[in-house]
Amino acid sequence: MAVLADSDTRWKWGALTAHRIAPGPSMETAARQGAQVGPVLDGFLLRGRATPTPRQLQEVGVRADSLREVTAVEFLRAMAEESYDVLVLSLVGGGVQAMLHGLKRVWEDRTSRPVVVTGYVGVVYEKLADGLLLRHGADLVLANSRQDAERFRAVYEGVGADASAVTEVALPFLGGAPYTGEHDPSAKQGRRPYTVVFAAQPSVPESRRDRTYLLDRLVQHARRHPEREVLLKLRSKPGEHTTHIEELPYQKLVQRLDPPANFRLVYGNMGEVLDRTDLLVTVSSTAALESLHRRIPTVVLTDLGVRESLGNHHFVGSGCLASWDQLDAGHRPEPDKEWVSRQGVVADGSYDSAFDAARERIAELLGRPGGLPPLTPYYTPATAPGYLPGILARHHLGPDGTPLPGAPAADKEPGPVRQIVRRAARGAYRHGVQRVAPVIRRMGEL
Repeated sequence: MAVLADSDTRWKWGALTAHRIAPGPSMETAARQGAQVGPVLDGFLLRGRATPTPRQLQEVGVRADSLREVTAVEFLRAMAEESYDVLVLSLVGGGVQAMLHGLKRVWEDRTSRPVVVTGYVGVVYEKLADGLLLRHGADLVLANSRQDAERFRAVYEGVGADASAVTEVALPFLGGAPYTGEHDPSAKQGRRPYTVVFAAQPSVPESRRDRTYLLDRLVQHARRHPEREVLLKLRSKPGEHTTHIEELPYQKLVQRLDPPANFRLVYGNMGEVLDRTDLLVTVSSTAALESLHRRIPTVVLTDLGVRESLGNHHFVGSGCLASWDQLDAGHRPEPDKEWVSRQGVVADGSYDSAFDAARERIAELLGRPGGLPPLTPYYTPATAPGYLPGILARHHLGPDGTPLPGAPAADKEPGPVRQIVRRAARGAYRHGVQRVAPVIRRMGEL
């Protein structure tokens, strides 16, 4: 199997998805039987602004038998030469669309090709139609929940596109021991401190005022409860990049405060942090679904409103919406069981079978006599002549998926312009030069 990813989060989703959808027994079943867990996995990291660092890859903690950084053209050349059963495209929507057209071109003379799989890394609360149509053409478009599967099919059918690729699964990184509440403040003495974790997001909220507000409330909570451990869980360290651009890192904002000794910044694998969490607080992070899966008390903040721009509107009906004032007063949310079930949070023990449909679908496709038909994305030069060429050009591909003249050659370092952009991006965010950010964001597509 092979995975192409363009950020740390998407590598995590893509690699774990590959392990879970590989033909054969599930990861959990294989582990119980003492068999090898997971397939042979080759990883490709798409070179760009958010290419993960070695530290970020280590934090994800997913095994790969090989891993290399590539340009889009370099990746397509590798796919023309190498053979895989399954290929997972774990990219932003435009990247998936470009690869679908590029792969259709490089595989046009082959009698067989891999099953191509794609999907979303977490909660889908914006650009639903745009993102879905950019992913159309893959053999499987994975939906992380029953609700997503219904929405995905409705979008495809609404534009007259084939919806058969939509396959319901669950988030691939759910797991861990269920929360028992044994570390509640009323529990026996000698237990570890009751731990409150705020799961920060790189781009939500965006403004300095809102981010400072959230940080202030977290620090105030730590001061009100000196017996608790209050952790700010961060995605990246200064100079690193993630799926979303972080223009105002909390590391810089916290320098202006004088937090108490029971307040700390933490990094690392989210699952390991949840192992010691008694209360998870966030604005709209997918970490909320990980926490709910483990039955950890989970709060989605309403302090800044319930708004589409924050993504917390996705949690309407969850029973998890609350404010810091309510939390400080002792409120603990009770999640709505039906809502949780519709979001792919399988806390009922059925997670082991959540990927069975995907595995069966892949096995059926791989067993088709005569191989698979060519990839057929919804967008073509005929259906989207004013949109598709620009998407392909950003990845140095022509309208038919062929590499454009002057595209970066294989096995070469990034060109001078990209090197300058990447150095500028690192420097700008390290020193907090917000004014440069919009420019870098645009130049990052060069």
